[in-house]
Amino acid sequence: MSLRILVFDVNETLLDVSALQPHFARAFGSSSVCHEWFATVLLYSEVATLAGPYADFSAIAGAALDMTAASRGVVLRAEDRDQILVGMRSLPAHSDVHEALRRLKDSGFRMVALTNSAPAAATQQLANAGLADAFERVFSVDEVRRFKPAPEPYRFVAHELGVETNALRMVAAHAWDIVGAIQAGCAGAFVARPGKVLYPLAPPPDIVGVGLRTVAEQIVATDSPRP
Repeated sequence: MSLRILVFDVNETLLDVSALQPHFARAFGSSSVCHEWFATVLLYSEVATLAGPYADFSAIAGAALDMTAASRGVVLRAEDRDQILVGMRSLPAHSDVHEALRRLKDSGFRMVALTNSAPAAATQQLANAGLADAFERVFSVDEVRRFKPAPEPYRFVAHELGVETNALRMVAAHAWDIVGAIQAGCAGAFVARPGKVLYPLAPPPDIVGVGLRTVAEQIVATDSPRP
């Protein structure tokens, strides 16, 4: 049996979006608005997929930021808006990411990334986080113009890699990403980062861990060929 190909989500799974909290504290008076804003970004990426019109993730991030400001009666200064949106391209990796990816690579796994970010943004994000060399390819939903968890992005990755979707394992800190991947025929591995929980009305993945190191060890134990 061949090793499954590991497909990594990027934002929040590998990269720490909470690094933007100081910008939100300055612009909105509360760092917690960062989570509200990013949830709005994800919501309207799904709206773009289900109802249209399509826009790339950066454009949706900007629109969601304007919506968040309007809902709170905040006049967002141009410099604060720019710092938040530009900051999305220089997010640090979570502290467990580099070690976990090395463990998986040393175990012989092929690894790719699949992100809602547009191609240029994704490339810059991974380079700035020191992760550019970790993945053999970086896939963006822009290539199918459908955001995860629609099935098309997962199927596109499988097609491009010349495998069936059951040869892929999606590694993500978002329950909706895991649901989408499993529904598309992939295996899933859920990274239960703080505040992240599985959706109880969907089949659970066979791998769940509190951080990426734990998940990596489970992947090695589960997906490595048996002698």
